[in-house]
Amino acid sequence: MKLNTDFFDDRENLENIAEKIIFTGPIDKYYDYKFGELEYRSLRFESEILEEQNHQGNAVVNYTEYEVPYTRIIEHKHFEFDTESPKTIITKEYPDSWNKEKEPYYPVNDEKNNNLYQKYVAISKENNKVIFGGRLGSYKYYDMDKVIMEALNLVKQEL
Repeated sequence: MKLNTDFFDDRENLENIAEKIIFTGPIDKYYDYKFGELEYRSLRFESEILEEQNHQGNAVVNYTEYEVPYTRIIEHKHFEFDTESPKTIITKEYPDSWNKEKEPYYPVNDEKNNNLYQKYVAISKENNKVIFGGRLGSYKYYDMDKVIMEALNLVKQEL
């Protein structure tokens, strides 16, 4: 098992030494965009140190109002249970357009992209060495609990 490794930096070697590959990156990138690029949405993050003990009382608060430019605020201390610190760090998450230089976070599930994705699925069936999973590998939006369930189901299929 190799972790903390960019698959594409060492692809040939990794493919040669692996019996199975679990690939959770963009399926279109795996196939070198053979049929074209799928579309993704990206995110932009802005962090701040605030001179207050508690900003929002929760680790994550989502904002769905159109007038609010960010989609959520993460207050990190609530993950760490260090709520007594006199300062807090927050990160605002903003939607962002995507290009190959940015991290893809969410698939754009419309008819055009879903049809393109099906072409990649078809050629993926020719290679039983690679298992595609996660939001980017299966080109599907998942909440975290669903990602975990999908991973467990993939393991069951393989065993």
